[in-house]
Amino acid sequence: MKAFVLQGGFGLDHVMEADLPIPSPGPGHVLIQIQAVSLNSRDTGVIDGFYEPNRTEPLIPVSDGVGRIIALGEHADKFQVGERVSGIFTQSWTIGEPTQENWVSTLGSPLDGMLAEYVVLPEEGLVRVPEHLTDEEAATLACAGVTAWHAIAEEGQVKAGDIVVVQGTGGVSLFALQFAKLLGATVIVTSSSDEKLERAKALGADYGINYRTNPEWDQAVLAYTQGRGADHIVDLGGASTLNRSISALKVGGQVSIIGILSGAAVEDFAIVPAIIRKARLQAINVGSREMFERMNAVIEQHGLRPVMDRSFPFSQSLDALRYLAQGSAFGKISIVF
Repeated sequence: MKAFVLQGGFGLDHVMEADLPIPSPGPGHVLIQIQAVSLNSRDTGVIDGFYEPNRTEPLIPVSDGVGRIIALGEHADKFQVGERVSGIFTQSWTIGEPTQENWVSTLGSPLDGMLAEYVVLPEEGLVRVPEHLTDEEAATLACAGVTAWHAIAEEGQVKAGDIVVVQGTGGVSLFALQFAKLLGATVIVTSSSDEKLERAKALGADYGINYRTNPEWDQAVLAYTQGRGADHIVDLGGASTLNRSISALKVGGQVSIIGILSGAAVEDFAIVPAIIRKARLQAINVGSREMFERMNAVIEQHGLRPVMDRSFPFSQSLDALRYLAQGSAFGKISIVF
């Protein structure tokens, strides 16, 4: 089978196409023929050595993929041959709260990922995907979809009438916009592009703030809410946005800490404003299989479709990863086999 493998160092120059044996499913495992994968910013971090800087063994990157089961290992009886499935991001996190041990079972690092024609996974680490979605759309759910669902519906408990701020227009952000609107919230989107803000409004966003022309976007949120602040803020910026997220929050509101696009450390954390607002800071690290299944049921019920930016053929996987690194996508990037 063909696969792309990170080996001999870090960076895209070390991601190479390789011919590998088709794996065989052991007990409780299944063999999946991959139809499509989708890309996340984490994939770039893995390839660049951010997550496992001391790794030396080869790695198949990319965590999110969808395919059809073509063979069952012994005692594998949860699925049937021909069913379309997605791997869950954290293979051992099926239900309840995560444990420290779960983090060694994430796809695309430290476990091999999905950028290969065939993959073997344990049946406990799989979910069925909504039938109305294309392969490219279904491949976007495992990380971006579940992360947004976890933040908005599970931890956030967003409800009708809430005001939600979503930073940016990448995959997680647009899923968060869609889920918040399904739950009846008013949604404010921030972006550096007026064109992207208009596209977000076409998806249901109620208000847009260009943080490049209006860097004090937290004050714009407060003005829009008549000084009250937002109930929930989905923070993907990290270092440069967290303090403003707290500033834009209502008393007792929640910030979902998801991304580190501007850095992983906040040097001057605003402790006093956080205390004054009784801010709840909830870190989100994708989610469990149970969350994935609940999200899929809602997606199916409402006929929701992920927002897609662009698809690449498998042979152009490196071009897709370069496009991801540009950070200009509106929605999700997929690779089709």
